[in-house]
Parts: sequence; C-alpha cells; structure tokens
Amino acid sequence: MKFRTSLLAFAALLFAALPALAQSYTIDPAHSEINFSIKHMAIATVRGRFSLQTGTIVLDEKNPASSSVTAVIDVASVDTGVAQRDGHLKSPDFFDTAKFPTATFTSHEVKRAGAGFDVIGTLTLHGVSKPVTLHMDAPSKEQIGMDGKPHRGFSATTTLHRQDFGLNWNGPLKSGDNMLGDDVPMTFDIEAIKVQ
Repeated sequence: MKFRTSLLAFAALLFAALPALAQSYTIDPAHSEINFSIKHMAIATVRGRFSLQTGTIVLDEKNPASSSVTAVIDVASVDTGVAQRDGHLKSPDFFDTAKFPTATFTSHEVKRAGAGFDVIGTLTLHGVSKPVTLHMDAPSKEQIGMDGKPHRGFSATTTLHRQDFGLNWNGPLKSGDNMLGDDVPMTFDIEAIKVQ
C-alpha cells in the first residue's frame, strides 16, 4: 500500500512537471475592444476605441514559447464619441481608412513577464509595419458561456509613438505646444472562446 501511494505521488509530480498543452482561443469581437488615449492641447486627454474583427490566441502557460497571438483590428471602427472628430481620424490626415481599413498584429515571441507575459510581434498600421510589445496580464480563469463553450479573458497594454506609423498630423499652439501628443497608450480587453 505504501509503495502504491508513493507511486501515485510520483506520477502526480511527474504530470505537474510536464508542459501544459497549448490551448487555442478565438477572439470574440462582440466582447472585445482596444481603447486608446491621446493628449489634446497638452491639457486634456481624449479617449477612443477600436473594434477587433478576428484573431486567435494560442496559450501554453507552462511553455510560453509555444504561445502566439494574431489579430485583425477594424481601424474604420474608430470611435471617440464625436462624429466630426471620428471623420477626421478616418481621413488621409490620420488613418486614411479608405486605403487602410484594418491593422494587423502577429506575434513572433511570447515570454513570461512576472505573473503575465510579454507578447512581442509586428503591428501593421496605416501601411507601416513596426515591432510592438504587448504587456499581457495573467489571463482570467475559464468560464462557461451561454453557448456552452469555455471563455477566457485577456488584457494587455502598450504605448505607440504615432509618428512611427506615419500618423504625423499636428498643429502648433501659441504656447509652443502641439495640438496633439505623440504617445498613444493602448489597452486591449479581449474575451476569447476556446477552440474545442
């Protein structure tokens, strides 16, 4: 009996030491969005959002190198709550959504960073591709949705320097400051459905 107990304990330890199998999740556009903010006239913060069209998250928490993220962002969905401003953002002065209606992110490396992960990849926005690192929090636990499938939440942040993507429009103020800030903090709030 003692031998059997030791054998079971050893088997449990061995199983715990094995890498977890990577799990695939499909991004749910209805419950996912990207929020951003930018300084206006150096005195106020304007906030907005984009929708996500499609995307896949492959997660192996014990072996992050086996993980990956791909996403298509609906740039034409930009929404700051002011129709006139949104129209300007969609124009050639900014995103030129008639020519570049979407942006894409494709990861090249995922590595552990504290309780979460750093997702390193390429963002293609406004026809320009640049390296970007998303700092992802520890994913939520799985919940069974009304569709009977496991759902999981993912949250990540990054900051873009908009000129890196050719988004250069600005205007000088009498103070010497610019109309718009250069750095754009972004938060990705994603719900994804497990592929079974």
